[in-house]
Amino acid sequence: MAGFQQTQIIGNLTADVELKYISSGVACASFTVAVNKNWTDKTTNEKREKVTFFRVTAWRGLAETVNSYLHKGSQVFVTGEVEASAFAGQDGNPRASLELTAQNVTFLGRKGDGEQAAPPATESEGMPF
Repeated sequence: MAGFQQTQIIGNLTADVELKYISSGVACASFTVAVNKNWTDKTTNEKREKVTFFRVTAWRGLAETVNSYLHKGSQVFVTGEVEASAFAGQDGNPRASLELTAQNVTFLGRKGDGEQAAPPATESEGMPF
């Protein structure tokens, strides 16, 4: 039986997009998206915040499009497949990484933010390997 996985996130880029081309000439863009969750603790009435970071990879035309329009602070809606991996940090403590391979990226900049208008970007082809 075939399976299906899809993850959707909305957040802001923590740095500018890094665009590279692999040996076959296929474009690969990498960027990190911070997803903030805010709430008020009902027992202490104290405001709380939790940030989850996703390392996002986009391929081919989608990679070139996000490189052209996104920069540090840009707000995006990303849809794709997520993979979690565990590793030991420099301090020896266990850590985890969430890596999202983007299938769709929608630019969510608000009017007046100086964002260039661009259509939603979609990866129509599979991964290059």
